[in-house]
Amino acid sequence: MSEELVVKDCNGNQLKEGDTVMLARDLKVKGASLNMKRGTKIKNIRLTNSNDAIECRVGKATIVLKTQYLKKV
Repeated sequence: MSEELVVKDCNGNQLKEGDTVMLARDLKVKGASLNMKRGTKIKNIRLTNSNDAIECRVGKATIVLKTQYLKKV
């Protein structure tokens, strides 16, 4: 019996593969000289094995973001 992973954003909306999300606050990305501003839209997200993180591409870099800082668009 396999349980489906439920990933939710900061407002409790369910996230799926390929969704577009927006940053709810400014973030400094560790390990890179990258600052992401509040309101930045991120398209085509990918789900990870964790229910509190997603994977996405920003520019040419692939990063993992916590869902507590994201809002579904």
